[in-house]
Amino acid sequence: MQCPNCNSKDIGKIGSHQFYCWGCFIELTVNGDKMSVYQVEEDGTLSSLDDLFFEDEFIAEQIQAN
Repeated sequence: MQCPNCNSKDIGKIGSHQFYCWGCFIELTVNGDKMSVYQVEEDGTLSSLDDLFFEDEFIAEQIQAN
């Protein structure tokens, strides 16, 4: 597995479907073929970064489909 943000392979497993990137300190959740990306806030809460990482891919897929 490679981090979608920094391309680091220094990924640790923190749960059954949860991973943590030690290169840029983001959390990844994988369900089947879908990945979600989260920023860990100072208070420990998670903020979704999916709109930053996957919006461009979605737009590219839509352009290719048309």
